[in-house]
Amino acid sequence: MWIIFALLSALFAALTSILAKIGIEGINSNLATAIRTVVVLVMAWGIVFLTGTQKEIVNISQKSWLFLILSGFATGFSWLFYYKALQIGEASKVIPVDKFSVVISMIFAFVILKEAVTAKTIIGGIFITIGTFVLIL
Repeated sequence: MWIIFALLSALFAALTSILAKIGIEGINSNLATAIRTVVVLVMAWGIVFLTGTQKEIVNISQKSWLFLILSGFATGFSWLFYYKALQIGEASKVIPVDKFSVVISMIFAFVILKEAVTAKTIIGGIFITIGTFVLIL
C-alpha cells in the first residue's frame, strides 16, 4: 500500500512544481510560498479534524515535538528556496535539482537513521545523481 501513496505523492509533487511555476509569475516568491503554506495548513488541519485525530495531540512526546518543529523549519526553508529557484530558473532544470534531495535523504538515512546500505540503493543513488547533472548541464 505504501507504494500507492508514494506514487500519488510523486504525482502531486509534479503537479505542485508546474502549478507553482505558473502561479508565481509576476509575484514575490516569498509571498507565493506563504499563500501555498496557508492552503497546506488549512488542508492538513481539516484532515486532522475530519478524521478525529486532534485528540492525540496531548500524547505527543517532547522529542516528537522537537523533531516535528525542526522538520517544519526545514520544510519552510526548502519551500522558500524552491520557489525562488523556480521563479528565476527553468522548471525543467530546477525540478531535477530539487529532487536531488532523494540522494541527500538516502545519505542521511544511512548516517543518521543507520539504515542498511545496499548495492541497489547505491546504484540507484548514482543514477539519480548522474541524471540530475545531465539535466542541468
